[in-house]
Amino acid sequence: MQPVTTDDSFTRAVANMLAGGPTLLPDGTSLPTTLDASVGAVVRTSGSTGTGKKVVLSRSALLAAAAGSHAAAGMDLTWHLVLPPHYVAGLMVLVRSLAAGREPVLASPDLTDLCASGDGDAVSIVGTQLYRALDDPDTAIALSRFDLVLVGGAALPSELRERASDAGIAVRESYGMSETCGGIVWDGVALPGSSVHILDDERAPRGGRIALGGPTLCDGYLSDDGAVEPVAPEGQLVTSDWGYLDRGRLVVGGRLDDVVMSGGVNVDLGAVRRAVEALDPDAAVLAVEDVEWGHRIVLFAATGSLAQWREALASDLPRTALPRQLVHVSGVPRTSGGKPDRRALLALVPR
Repeated sequence: MQPVTTDDSFTRAVANMLAGGPTLLPDGTSLPTTLDASVGAVVRTSGSTGTGKKVVLSRSALLAAAAGSHAAAGMDLTWHLVLPPHYVAGLMVLVRSLAAGREPVLASPDLTDLCASGDGDAVSIVGTQLYRALDDPDTAIALSRFDLVLVGGAALPSELRERASDAGIAVRESYGMSETCGGIVWDGVALPGSSVHILDDERAPRGGRIALGGPTLCDGYLSDDGAVEPVAPEGQLVTSDWGYLDRGRLVVGGRLDDVVMSGGVNVDLGAVRRAVEALDPDAAVLAVEDVEWGHRIVLFAATGSLAQWREALASDLPRTALPRQLVHVSGVPRTSGGKPDRRALLALVPR
């Protein structure tokens, strides 16, 4: 697979794959002879340490995800690609358009050249792109002309969604992952054909562990020896996230491994992260082991003092969840998928 280009060669490769042509593979991956002919693509998870697993997606799963998206949107749409197509979110942009018989439009990740056709337009972006677009009047106006702006990659802060609504932008929040062919839950509701279940897990601050089901589930992970390791043997993908249902809609709380003990109290790093990113989407949060506290919350940001950050966050977070250390960074190190690189961040914390 290849990054976004200014030509349509990758779009043609995706179209060929959907028609039964060669499987799409990540760079540096050869096609194992053991891989079933029904496989449409192998994509890497974005990961949080700079590495990711190779997820095997069948053509039928990709097309089922596209069909579910079409049903949820309620209209034919031309999708505009502003995300790397070697990750599932970008790949699904191409699949959705092509499955609907429309030619996808390639645009810049900074959204400055977005131009709606007026005949049903959609774009898939991450929260940081939306945040920056709202700070640019021309880009915000361009986004407001789209029929659907799908925002994924992380929980969407309510303040950011309100700003988008005030700007006339038709935002819908998605939840999913590479293993489900991208977002299969829109605004808390599973796409037609997909399902959401809440499983008991004592670590969840509320509700339980999120499990997803339906025809969009991956075949499994591709191992180095060419074998496919199943990840949903019972037809249900048990995620690492916790959440709950509110009047039938899924509310994603965060990752179960983001719930840490600090000073004898459970702290949800997901809640801390959302509060921090609402103030600065380029900042990051991490919990590191601490002899005194068990874990201490470390904030990575370009500006401000620890006291200023704690004061700014005090209205949204309990004292036990406030950062105990600030590391100034000119830019948060990120993986190729755009997520904060945990391993690189840990290396920046003074010993």
